[in-house]
Amino acid sequence: MQPTVQLGSTGIAVSPLCLGGNVFGWTADEESSTAVLDAYVAAGGNFIDTADGYGDWVEGNPAGMSERILGRWMAGRGNRDELVIATKVGRARDMRGLAAETIRKGAEASLERLGTDRIDLYYAHADDPSTPLEETMAAFDALVREGKVRHVAASNYSAARLAEALRVSDRDGLARYAALQPEYNLVSRDGYEGGLQELCVSEGLACLPYSALASGFLTGKYRPGGPEVESARAASAGRHLEGRAGVLDALDEVAAAHSAPVSAVALAWLLAQPGVTAPIASARTPEQLAELLPMAELELSPEELEQLGEA
Repeated sequence: MQPTVQLGSTGIAVSPLCLGGNVFGWTADEESSTAVLDAYVAAGGNFIDTADGYGDWVEGNPAGMSERILGRWMAGRGNRDELVIATKVGRARDMRGLAAETIRKGAEASLERLGTDRIDLYYAHADDPSTPLEETMAAFDALVREGKVRHVAASNYSAARLAEALRVSDRDGLARYAALQPEYNLVSRDGYEGGLQELCVSEGLACLPYSALASGFLTGKYRPGGPEVESARAASAGRHLEGRAGVLDALDEVAAAHSAPVSAVALAWLLAQPGVTAPIASARTPEQLAELLPMAELELSPEELEQLGEA
């Protein structure tokens, strides 16, 4: 994996591939998750993304299963200080919204599950129009002042609401959002390109796209007329199939030119977009992770970037 990149204006150096923890305790059991985490760190990775609600949808899981697995792994490896850990609040089971009390309780619970004394990047998992931004940002600011959170960030915000949140923070002298996590990939572009992208660039926010591989569609595993693939994400990936064969054809062509995996090319395209700091992608096995890691060393030509974008 190539040298680290700067996480916006935070001064934190992170890997250009952020490892997604959404599969921990879901499609990857604890043993598999541990193997992926070990492989990621062995490849030079240091940036891991999770959330308090990841794994909640699996029957029988305790709250915050992904965080629990990550916390036990860090405790076993003794490597917390070498990592940049991001988690979220606002969408977990029985912990919804961004009221001050929810943010406080969410942070304390996440810290306990992760077995750490601070969260490097703490996200509002989704906008909460029912809570005044002044209350939300003041609650985040209090955690930063206490040292329990280093930096705060936003996910699933509109450009207007993100701009307003930044304005409130600047006006009231509160910690401001340093990063944005939107859904963004080669086939889902409208949500980020335009207002959010312009805001990230102008305000120096790090864009860390989730669903960077479109639920697996951009791995090339799901193809029109291809064999059925048994996967928990097959339905989500399948929704991208109609009318999108040209994207896979373009990815195949560029991947062949670089002798690189299709998924790595899709991530390299994303990394080259304005404002993007590190795409977030998950893997159930070390073998899947190996398909992603070359993205950090891929340099796509302007012609290849244009070819993929137009496809």
